[in-house]
Amino acid sequence: MTKKVPNFLLKTLSALFLISIAMLSNAQNYPDHSIRILQGFAPGGNADSIARAVSDEMGKGLSQTFIVDAQTGAGGTIAANSVSRAKPDGYTLLLATGGHAVAGALYNNLAYKTVQDFDMIGTITYFPFLIVVKNDGKIQNLSSLLLDAKSIPDKLSYGSAGIGSTHHLAGELLSSMSKTQLLHIPYKGDAASVVALLSGDIPMIIAPPTAVMANIKAGKLRAIATTGPQRWQGLPDVPTVTEQGITGYDVRSWAGLMAPAGTPRPIIDRLNSELQKALLVPAVRSKLEDMGGEVKGSTPDEMKVMVSNQTQKWIQVVNDAKIPKQ
Repeated sequence: MTKKVPNFLLKTLSALFLISIAMLSNAQNYPDHSIRILQGFAPGGNADSIARAVSDEMGKGLSQTFIVDAQTGAGGTIAANSVSRAKPDGYTLLLATGGHAVAGALYNNLAYKTVQDFDMIGTITYFPFLIVVKNDGKIQNLSSLLLDAKSIPDKLSYGSAGIGSTHHLAGELLSSMSKTQLLHIPYKGDAASVVALLSGDIPMIIAPPTAVMANIKAGKLRAIATTGPQRWQGLPDVPTVTEQGITGYDVRSWAGLMAPAGTPRPIIDRLNSELQKALLVPAVRSKLEDMGGEVKGSTPDEMKVMVSNQTQKWIQVVNDAKIPKQ
């Protein structure tokens, strides 16, 4: 005797079938109107410029306009929260940066999960940081700096753009891996830390290239190390941290596109395809490289692994350094 399927189950299955059909139809017709990219930092800054550089080109392939909106504040988490709650239809995207993974380590009560609540589209670019000193100071290289730090624990200070910034965590990781005790001095942004270094308030800072290159070119500051795994193309004579004895040290910020979790895979794949095409355009690559970045695309799955690994890495650094959770 055949059992009768309960009405509620039939209704549920029917609703799921209709939703699936609607999502497939939307994916096939995608996109039929403008696409919005949210980014969490100041208009005209690196994140904003990166979003515009790639979206202008992607818009040509998709025959639609991209609108880049800044939702500033809380290290990019306001924009990320908005996107995590958006309809997963491919029309609201996030320009995420390395701070996205840092937030997953630093904030106790984020309203979203940095990996699970997003579908990754692809990476765009990676940025190293520079360890910078005054050009006329006594510090000649990173090795001598770390030797000084070991002889006077908690006395050698470094400046960053603020507590919980990637710059800050880069210093904590350096301290841990070199078995030294560096004293962190937080400032309100890169500009303030540069001023403090120039005035002699601190002996070194960790900062992105865009924040210090003008003073390096003017002969006021000098980079003694770059934090990526290879030398940075903008200062090819500056050795990496690894080259100076801290094997395996690698801290880079990055930028990439994300969508709300549940976005149909055909839409994710279409966006990834157009992003990869955009990154091959010489004018786009030139804009990104002029900002100090290394252009490097990825598949959605590769980006997901990267963001997950970065989040776990910073959780470990935050816990080891006993940095107060926000």
